Amino acid sequence: MCEDELTPPRADMTEEQWLRAGGPGLPEGAFAREAATPGPARAPYAGAVGRRTLLGGAVAGAALAVLPYGARTPAVAAPRAGGAHGFPLPAAPGASGEFAVLVTGDAGTGDQAQYAVAAAAREVCRAEGVSLAVGLGDNIYENGPESDRDPEFQEKFEKPNDGIDVPWLMVLGNHDCSGLIPGSGGDPSRGDREVAYAASSRRWYMPARYYNLALPATSPGSAGRTGGQEPLVEFFALDTNPVASTVVQTDPHYRWNGPYMREQRAWLDAALKGSRARWKVVLGHHPYLNNGRHGSAGAYDGFVIGHYTSGVHLKELYEEVVCGRADLILSGHDHTLQVLEPTARTGGTRQIVCGAAAKTGDGRAHFGHPAAWQDFSRHGFMVLKAGPQALTIDAYTVDIATRKAVLAHRTRTTTPVAAAAGALT
Repeated sequence: MCEDELTPPRADMTEEQWLRAGGPGLPEGAFAREAATPGPARAPYAGAVGRRTLLGGAVAGAALAVLPYGARTPAVAAPRAGGAHGFPLPAAPGASGEFAVLVTGDAGTGDQAQYAVAAAAREVCRAEGVSLAVGLGDNIYENGPESDRDPEFQEKFEKPNDGIDVPWLMVLGNHDCSGLIPGSGGDPSRGDREVAYAASSRRWYMPARYYNLALPATSPGSAGRTGGQEPLVEFFALDTNPVASTVVQTDPHYRWNGPYMREQRAWLDAALKGSRARWKVVLGHHPYLNNGRHGSAGAYDGFVIGHYTSGVHLKELYEEVVCGRADLILSGHDHTLQVLEPTARTGGTRQIVCGAAAKTGDGRAHFGHPAAWQDFSRHGFMVLKAGPQALTIDAYTVDIATRKAVLAHRTRTTTPVAAAAGALT
């Protein structure tokens, strides 16, 4: 549920608790940050587990009787639908030697705030030479599209983003995969409609429910140059809904331990292991760590029992497959802007939360995961810059009335996680 009606009573584990439990060490010296403006102070940890923990099983059980089964489709579809009619993927870094990528999340409302953030982002994209964009889920509020020709695609994606004429790497959010209960994520099969929409959109890039995309370090024909044989950055887009829904998955194919999630996990493990990209970026709607109201995987919205609402199996996926292998996890779900610190717990992987493209948080941090910068009250977006020397995140806040963006923070990473771990020379 991406509406902010639930406040989790505590995170699944604080950083101090995790370290006391014997987490592995973290290489030092890999990260540097540069703040354009100081961020708000973090709030203390919230109190004890409340009654919503006990209600989680009842809510999930009650939904079993009403949620429909979904049709099954192959877990990985063919390469990009739509072919040559789509805006072209960037073939080489820009003049600065970097790929500049717009990052937005939880945008699909079609309201004034979405249009204002998109207008502000459009100006920054022009100035920064952005050649790619990312949409971190909840693309079509409140229940996702009714078909791949639903007019809401125009109202809540195409029209607001007119002028940001680049491919958008899209991932599925819980509102994109809802059945009778808005935001439940209880009907993952509805996400197939968003995959199918890629065939008719120039912007929307979603070749499958989960997929990866590597961008070259140099232009075509320059493979003989240093670094030309390996990608500069690779994106791994996940479908996190089957292991983070607020209701039990009724279709066995999409259950937390069903064929779909087993296939996705095996694919992600092999894709990360086989990637030779300098920078590796995982895209998933639901975050691993989060200081906003929804909380972290394993205790989403205060739930700590069951296989679904808490996100415990997504927590396992992040910890066992992603942490220590990817440089970034980019997520939405919480309507906030957060640049969290890489720690021993994450194996050096940095969590980014960017879900304020149309909605905002309640103005305060609910948990205390170490953060380089965070904002819980303003709309905004980010720009990721991937170059041979550094991976940079620029966080922008947006004034809705003026449709203007302000650079609020910059974080710069100079050593890939794999290199810090000794996996690269």
